[in-house]
Amino acid sequence: MDEIAACAGITKRAIYQHFRSKDALMAATLAYSSELALKRLRQFHRPVTTGDELIESYFAQLREWAKTPKYSGGGFTRAVVELADLRGHPARAIARKHKSAVEKWLADELASTGILSPGDRAREVMLLTEGAMALMLIHGDPGWANLAAQAAKWLLQTRQALASHDS
Repeated sequence: MDEIAACAGITKRAIYQHFRSKDALMAATLAYSSELALKRLRQFHRPVTTGDELIESYFAQLREWAKTPKYSGGGFTRAVVELADLRGHPARAIARKHKSAVEKWLADELASTGILSPGDRAREVMLLTEGAMALMLIHGDPGWANLAAQAAKWLLQTRQALASHDS
């Protein structure tokens, strides 16, 4: 808190007038980060008509993000990992809410392209997203987003073909 106060040019006491604890400050920071991230998610999306186009656009943005000098992986995931032993920490609830909002956005976008079972497909894409973010951070290679996009497109195409075959 001393370092935060020094960087902000205020006293530690002033911080505690606004936030009752370090945990509350962390939760507020994550909540604000979630708002910004969801706003960016909705803005980067260009009009698409197919699931493949959506996946290409989505993972292309992930790849570009990973190329930025300050890329440090998924902040919400990192926060929860840091707080793994503190199940009731408010930051974990905010991270969960954020990931659920991204999943819902994906499901809605997939539904708009005619993908069947868009909620399930969104969860599968979320798994690929988390894996790509972690591996891009570990290896310093944004190419993992390309592989995740290929896997996601294969999943969508295969699931659609199987559903059409079953009908």
